[in-house]
Amino acid sequence: MTSFKAACVQMRSGRSVAANVDDAEALIRAAAAAGAGYVLTPEMTTILDRDKAALLAAIGPEEIDPSLQRFREIARELGIHLHIGSMAIKLPDDHIANRSFLIAPNGAIIGRYDKIHMFDVDLSGGESYRESATYRAGDTAVVADLPWTKVGMTICYDVRFPALHRTLAKAGAAVLAVPAAFTKKTGEAHWHVLLRSRAIETGSYVIAAAQAGHHEDGRDTYGHSMIVDPWGKILAEADDQPGFIIAEIDPAFSVSARQAIPALVNARDFSLPEMPQVGTFVS
Repeated sequence: MTSFKAACVQMRSGRSVAANVDDAEALIRAAAAAGAGYVLTPEMTTILDRDKAALLAAIGPEEIDPSLQRFREIARELGIHLHIGSMAIKLPDDHIANRSFLIAPNGAIIGRYDKIHMFDVDLSGGESYRESATYRAGDTAVVADLPWTKVGMTICYDVRFPALHRTLAKAGAAVLAVPAAFTKKTGEAHWHVLLRSRAIETGSYVIAAAQAGHHEDGRDTYGHSMIVDPWGKILAEADDQPGFIIAEIDPAFSVSARQAIPALVNARDFSLPEMPQVGTFVS
């Protein structure tokens, strides 16, 4: 196992796909120039818009999506593993996938993942989200190969579901990718503790690229992209502005962390007996 440099690109994506791709490209190039061999962009890199009709009008199927083709060309030119945290991809019958792409240095797509857990919540102050009304949920976990280790692919709200990350780690992933567009409200409360928890309980590096700031569709995202080591230490953290962060990833440290705290192998199956109803006497 050899170490490598990983970078998170932090963005403030709006409604213009072309402008978002230009912004992403500039930051990807800067991260690669700083030595990153693996670069992760945030959830909804190419467009952030809660209006489904407008979203459908701005996107296309994967096979002909010009943004994806451009990202493949960038990965090939820079010779990096480029992980597009997610894009809105048009599916048949006006369905949309929230899809992540891992692109190899030769431009080939070596990993695809559709977000499994939909962010359907009502927050205080009237803030409400219904991702399931716009996106079709995935149903398959994905672990992809990097030259240095394996990476488990997740997206944003997935971070609240430990079983997914445990499954990815048990399948060999020493790195867990968490591209996100966390709301400012939930980010302030939970972002740091969730990312550090997923790292600690699986003995994995967590690489989390985020959206940040006030967006054209009216939402406010938290930012604070982070890279966390398998012991829960924050190696790099952004603020609330677009930019990138970079840190050294040593897959061997994941191995030693899992040996020191072997939670992945010590876990046991268990049952939960049916509990008596309140007021029922059990002798």
